[in-house]
Amino acid sequence: MTAMTNFFKSIKSHILTKKDEQDTRDSQPPEWAPAPEASHTYGQYNEASDQEYRDGISYCQKHPLCLTSLISSRFIDQIKSEGAKAWGLDIPQDHYRFSGRVDNIPPESKGQNLVHITTDKHCKDYCLLSNLPITAGLYDSSGREGVYYEVIIHEMNPPQSFLVIGTSCRPYPTFRLPGWNRESTGWHLDDLRKFFEDSDGGRNYTDNGHQLPLPWNPENRSEQYIPLGSTVGCGYIFKSGSIFFTYNGLRLPNAFDGAHLPRHERDVFAAIGVSGKTKFDVNFGGEPFRWVPGNTWQWRVEGLVGRLNSIGDECSERLPAYSP
Repeated sequence: MTAMTNFFKSIKSHILTKKDEQDTRDSQPPEWAPAPEASHTYGQYNEASDQEYRDGISYCQKHPLCLTSLISSRFIDQIKSEGAKAWGLDIPQDHYRFSGRVDNIPPESKGQNLVHITTDKHCKDYCLLSNLPITAGLYDSSGREGVYYEVIIHEMNPPQSFLVIGTSCRPYPTFRLPGWNRESTGWHLDDLRKFFEDSDGGRNYTDNGHQLPLPWNPENRSEQYIPLGSTVGCGYIFKSGSIFFTYNGLRLPNAFDGAHLPRHERDVFAAIGVSGKTKFDVNFGGEPFRWVPGNTWQWRVEGLVGRLNSIGDECSERLPAYSP
């Protein structure tokens, strides 16, 4: 009887141990893993030069990722008074590569609260980053789902000129489009492929192998495309590290899971790639989003600075404040 009792105790202990291990795994965020869609060695239309490929790798080796930082009191006050209008894009300094104009929202704006960007045909591949992070690792995200922003496209002509929408940590080589190098994601709107730390040809963006609900190109019925006047959005889910995109207010499937984790170790910025002649607006929430859930507080970018998390409290006296 005693032997039988010990046998059942052993079985029970084994089962509980396995259950505890499973519970632990379930409570942890997923690690990033390659998406299941087909990957490509080369881009469908556009390829960076081999030299820029090597320069991108060299840049990341020479410039380690920035540590998470506190937002300066000046910008916290600005966010509290202006909300999402405090966000804009860094003004490009490399005029050899970037040929165009970035107009951020002026203080006390009475017009549309959008960031306006135009580029001309001389603009080379260039990555624009937001002036402030859209998610900051030292700040508490309790009660919030994630963060979201949109791009309204007025002019592009793929594959000659196109946009990329995504995310990135700093520093990032501005001569590389989003998604090509470390800690960066991007949906490339020339071939509609998705990229995460992928310097090759990216992966197909599908819905479990099925085509996305995008229109078909009237000039090439075998290809889908993004028409002028479209709104494309990018969202990031805090808990799972999932990146998803939207098209005219319709949420598309998650493009990646496990990106930019652990969250408390990352400050993540909006990243928009440009190449050639384009015209578009960026909406960080100064105007209503087409993706309706993005208008709720759970997704608003200004919710970034509610309060410090426990790690942020410990670091607040020794870390410099972030100031673009």
